[in-house]
Amino acid sequence: MMTSQSGILLLLLSIVPGICLAGENPTPAGSTPAVIKVKYFQPPLEKDIPNNQFGKMVTLGKNIFEHTGQYAGKYVGNKLQCVNCHLDAGRLANSAPLWAAWVKYPKYRGKNKMVNTIAERFQGCFRYSMNGTPPPTDSKTLKALMSYSFWLATGAPTNINMPGSGYPKIAKPPKAPDFARGKIAFENNCAICHGANGKGTQKNGQYIFPPLWGKNSFNWGAGMHRINTAASFIHANMPLGQGGTLSVQQAWDLAYYINSHERPQDPRFKGNIQQTDKKFHAHQCRYGDNVNHHILGKR
Repeated sequence: MMTSQSGILLLLLSIVPGICLAGENPTPAGSTPAVIKVKYFQPPLEKDIPNNQFGKMVTLGKNIFEHTGQYAGKYVGNKLQCVNCHLDAGRLANSAPLWAAWVKYPKYRGKNKMVNTIAERFQGCFRYSMNGTPPPTDSKTLKALMSYSFWLATGAPTNINMPGSGYPKIAKPPKAPDFARGKIAFENNCAICHGANGKGTQKNGQYIFPPLWGKNSFNWGAGMHRINTAASFIHANMPLGQGGTLSVQQAWDLAYYINSHERPQDPRFKGNIQQTDKKFHAHQCRYGDNVNHHILGKR
């Protein structure tokens, strides 16, 4: 009997471009089983954006995604761009690509305990990751981002958890994450791009590498403030262009270290750190912890 997982895989093989199995012939008895190789979905190329009104909206969405402060500045409260966490303009597998997100909404999210549309998901990104203001549902900004996501998902199946979606779940570390080890790993692997103080590097007044903490980074409500989420992203994608070169332990230590620094307040904060911590941060994060005689979230 075919399992549900194998059924989904065969469905993907039949209808999704760029997904295949290695080997066409059955494995002979007694020999080594054939290795299954999965190729990720390939979104259309920029040159394929249609030359019409819809294509103009797709292009605007791409521009917003790559240069968020420039094209959607009134909704942004820090110096990050969408592309900082969704690499290659939202195209790269295992970096929370837009094409994989588009096909999974609407869906229930435990973060706000309700079914969210893709529009609401984007609004949450502006509120937390961009430390800003959610664009109205009927705004040109949101329409452009949704148009770009829809176009990237051309040919993708709906309501399928596609290979390469989100950030790959990372294994548990051999040792508990450690601040001191994380600091060393940061100095050796990250400081060259993000600066020794973790607050990003600029050229001609523009950030070329984003701030990882401080007032210009994501706030305490963003998904990346979770140590497990940050560790998964780091292990799969960092250093930039060298994903998979850091050990599991290094990724966890780095995530722990980065998220042991102050950043903008959680917008759900109502004046009491302990209550905010208990209600919204009962997971792997450092909000409300005492780090070097400072309670994170207090500033």
